[in-house]
Amino acid sequence: MKSFTRLLALSLAAVMLLPMACAFAVEDGYSSSYTYNYDYWGDIRESPDAYRVDQVIYSVTLGLDVPMRRPQNLFVSGEELYVCDTGNNRILQLHRENSEFTLVRIIDSVQGAEPSTFNTPSDIAVDPEGNLYVCDTNNYRIVKMDADLHFIQAFVKPEDSTFDQKLNFLPTRLVVDTSGRVFALATNVNKGLVKFETDGTFTGFIGANPVKYSMWDYIWKTFFTTKEQRAQQASFVPTEYENIYIDEDGFIYATNTVFKEYDLLWDNAKPIRRLNSIGNDILIKNDKYPPIGELKWVDGSIVDGPSKFKDITVLDNDIYIAVDRTRGRLFGYDSQGIMLWAFGTKGNSEGAFLSAISIEHMGTDLFVLDENESSITVFRTTEYGDLIYKASDEYLRGDYDASADSWREVLKLNANYNLAFIGIGRALMRQEKYTEAMEYFQMAHDRENYGRAYRYYRKEWVEKNIGWIVVLVAALLVIPLVVRQVKKMRWEVQAYEQRRIAK
Repeated sequence: MKSFTRLLALSLAAVMLLPMACAFAVEDGYSSSYTYNYDYWGDIRESPDAYRVDQVIYSVTLGLDVPMRRPQNLFVSGEELYVCDTGNNRILQLHRENSEFTLVRIIDSVQGAEPSTFNTPSDIAVDPEGNLYVCDTNNYRIVKMDADLHFIQAFVKPEDSTFDQKLNFLPTRLVVDTSGRVFALATNVNKGLVKFETDGTFTGFIGANPVKYSMWDYIWKTFFTTKEQRAQQASFVPTEYENIYIDEDGFIYATNTVFKEYDLLWDNAKPIRRLNSIGNDILIKNDKYPPIGELKWVDGSIVDGPSKFKDITVLDNDIYIAVDRTRGRLFGYDSQGIMLWAFGTKGNSEGAFLSAISIEHMGTDLFVLDENESSITVFRTTEYGDLIYKASDEYLRGDYDASADSWREVLKLNANYNLAFIGIGRALMRQEKYTEAMEYFQMAHDRENYGRAYRYYRKEWVEKNIGWIVVLVAALLVIPLVVRQVKKMRWEVQAYEQRRIAK
């Protein structure tokens, strides 16, 4: 009887633990868990959920008579969420109050423009004055209108020698800075972002992707192919960006999905870039691995290939989140390029995506648009996610004691979280507690910060002990001289005595 009871208890325990085991299963180096991170060696470490699904918004949720069709992009302005319902040639403006979303209006035309209706609108932006900018792709323009939808101006194909006049101007993505300058991605334009001044003047391109080719490619194409073959082959030209986002400081984050897989881990692919005003990439990468999403994949596989970031959004604290179309996952990184978490999967269940195409945020809440499902998934932070953001924010504010305490709370929920060790070490280093900081950096295998803390510790130790160090150095210099002089005097005395005795 006892054996039967024990067997029954073990069976029940196994059944109860089965979902957990499945959730954290790791097969062939890939995680099937919903939320995870990577350790120093690039191995998967499952973690608590940083986000959970708050709700999923469908056409029926909004009371739309005509369901959304192939929506392409999201944009947040204050409490307003704009959805580019591209397949229906319209923009949906939603208002959020608490957790409720209501349809404010359907924007499908602009007053005072010709044509007045949209044709495949693929992106939208709103400036601080409330003016709307729409990528009216198949009308070959970017339309600017006021909050009441009155036409202000259009940004059209540049009449410039640097822009191929044989091509149509097909803008697909845009951002607007605080000065009203427009930066756009356009189909078949691989010279970077098309830049327009506030008055609509085209002023060139910025941030072109650098050309990547090997010397062997160049030699082969030049000497071993015919003119006809060269004409059919791809030219050595930069590739287009996939999407763009502008942060509070006016820096443009761009995602790139065209690269060679072996370039990723060596940081030659740069799938995420932060462009300054002249188009240089200034993204900080202080982690062992660059921000590339998945660290392990099957080479050459469409399903299990590397991460391809379809869109990106940047929070006020410089934490950025990119959505990966390969596996339907979201990857979060802090301002130093250190991975915070990854979560998500492919599928049509809650929290999964068939074709995630756009991401936006409101506060720390995340919105992910699924093109195929025509749905918007709203994610809200958990206690674990809140603590990570809290610790990061406190550090940025200079409240290092509080930041270290918050990271310690994170460690209580996830003892394998390297960033918590790094965060505590950073805070301790700011407090000039260098030896303690070194211990935490050592636990995180963070050689760079460990070396920095060691240099500070060495400098502090020298400054504290400079007095006796000077005395010791002086002694080391003087004592040999004194000993030598004493020996010389003794030798002279002995020589004198010997000469006196000899006489």
